[in-house]
Amino acid sequence: MDYKKLIIRGISYSQTQSGAYALLLEHEETSVKLPVVIGNFEAQSISLGLEKDINPPRPLTHDLFAQFVKNTGYKMESVIIYQIKDGVFFSNINFKNPLSEEELILDARTSDAVAMAVRFDAPIFTTSEVLNEAGILLELEENPKTETAEEAEQPSSDFNDLSGISIEELNQLLAEAVKEEDFDTALRLQEEIKRRNKKIE
Repeated sequence: MDYKKLIIRGISYSQTQSGAYALLLEHEETSVKLPVVIGNFEAQSISLGLEKDINPPRPLTHDLFAQFVKNTGYKMESVIIYQIKDGVFFSNINFKNPLSEEELILDARTSDAVAMAVRFDAPIFTTSEVLNEAGILLELEENPKTETAEEAEQPSSDFNDLSGISIEELNQLLAEAVKEEDFDTALRLQEEIKRRNKKIE
């Protein structure tokens, strides 16, 4: 099967579901985004897995399972998001033992599969069918148009220059972008917030 490789674009707080987050995956070739609603624990685990220099004092569940897999001699090959049914994504985690060539395929929640993938630097794939059914294409204007006086009074969604916006305003704009499901804008705001927080640290 011709699988489509996905990259992780970010995680945003979900305004539509209390206590939930939106994991945004993207197909590099077409820029089609695949938003996956995940829980708070999984969002935290994926974020910690992406930040390689942050180690929690005690291992999280995904860290524990990753260590178990490594100790058995298996290597995580990939994650395949192979189906979406009634709004729920179905995924497999593919393992392989380099010595015996034995393969192991485990059914998993997509959030757990991604949390494992970031710990093994394993690629994430999906099918054309899943992308066609659940993918979204969000494009931001690269060349801002000339505004009328009335438009100038309205808050702009084209954030080319974020330097004059306070971090509190950035967080507010981020919440609004996620509520409107403008994930691309949300990601740019989130990246700016992370960049500033790193400077503070």
